[in-house]
Amino acid sequence: MKNLSKILAATALAIGASVLSSCNTPSSAPSGSAFSFDPPVTQPSNRSAVRVAISTSAQKMYIVEGDKVLLASPVGVGKAATPTPKGTHRITSKTKFRRRQSQPGRGYPMTYWMSFYSPAYGMHWGFIKPYPCTAGCVRMPLNTARKAFDLVKVGTKVNVATSQPWDSTVGASLPSLDDSPLPNPPASYMQSSKVFQDAEKGKMWNF
Repeated sequence: MKNLSKILAATALAIGASVLSSCNTPSSAPSGSAFSFDPPVTQPSNRSAVRVAISTSAQKMYIVEGDKVLLASPVGVGKAATPTPKGTHRITSKTKFRRRQSQPGRGYPMTYWMSFYSPAYGMHWGFIKPYPCTAGCVRMPLNTARKAFDLVKVGTKVNVATSQPWDSTVGASLPSLDDSPLPNPPASYMQSSKVFQDAEKGKMWNF
């Protein structure tokens, strides 16, 4: 019995150490994470001519005016089982501070929300991975989302296709981003109003 008590105590300490070490978060965004990406943006001369082009194979987004790229960024797109709807759509609503309404993950921040296909599909901030990882939405790095939100308006066209003309030019020079190694922020933070306050500053938690 004494040996069992010692084993249980040692196990508890090991688990505690593991939990504590997992909470040691970086003080700044590590290289390669989407939080370190801040794309340049060119303001349009005619906002009505702005449109969004999303390449699902390259996982890239281009906001363009005519043939001129105003903003280009890596994004996350839908998994094979839950693909991002292809076709030409339009931005139907914009909500800067939105939270997920359905389960699982009800209340999770979907900052800089821009719906483009029924109320359920949109572009918004989210953790980026180098492979299709979403339930159909388009996830953007935080600074991309902030700038895209200001570039588009309700009614802006959104074309989702397997490829886009800029994949081999502008898209080829974009970095590969991967937030997979980052720890999950605490649920208490993600459910708080501070997550939105930080997002407006281009930061989030300790990233």
